[in-house]
Amino acid sequence: MTVWDRPEPPIRPVPLDRERIVAAAVGLADEGGLEAVSLRKVAARLDAGPMRLYGYISTKEELFDLMVDEVHAEILPEEPFGDWREALGSLAHRTRRASLRHEWLADLLGGRPALGPNALAVTEATLSSLDGLADLDTVLRAVETVSAYFTGAIRREIANLRAERATGLSKRDWQRANGPHVSRMLATGRFPALAKAVHDGTDVDAETSFTTGLDWVLDAVAAKLARPPA
Repeated sequence: MTVWDRPEPPIRPVPLDRERIVAAAVGLADEGGLEAVSLRKVAARLDAGPMRLYGYISTKEELFDLMVDEVHAEILPEEPFGDWREALGSLAHRTRRASLRHEWLADLLGGRPALGPNALAVTEATLSSLDGLADLDTVLRAVETVSAYFTGAIRREIANLRAERATGLSKRDWQRANGPHVSRMLATGRFPALAKAVHDGTDVDAETSFTTGLDWVLDAVAAKLARPPA
């Protein structure tokens, strides 16, 4: 029985419910990451005994599942999509924005499918936008491909943000600090392709990079969807 199927215990002094518990857990994670979340710390924030929480949630993994589903309410589209490209693009951008608000989400993306009601609603809206465009397996691979792209891109962006905070160096400051080493290595002539990229490549911000990569992936998906079945 999943955490969503298990009934909540009756109300006792210091009223609790899963909604309050999850809100407290999300608040802790927003402040200090997943390592800041434990049933004991959530109980303390709610001014309740830790054992009280076990009537609602059995493990920390269940709590994480509930937290992920809570954030999926922010990813869920407000209106039906116009077409499949808008649907997959919106899924990617809304997931990125949610991850920037709740950086811990990046640590939980890409694992087993989320089974909460909000996550299932997001999946339903996404799959519905591709209904009838191709055979089911092609549709599923299309969604998986786009999801793999934005999951990896989001994780990389969040990792860079964490590195900036850990080192106190912005991206530009880090480049300046490591510039002499990179210049010495490139001057050896051993890395001509890398040297060309460093000297001639255009540096773009994270959002531009994300959007460009997403457009390329969606173009590839469009070509596959347009291909007649074998």
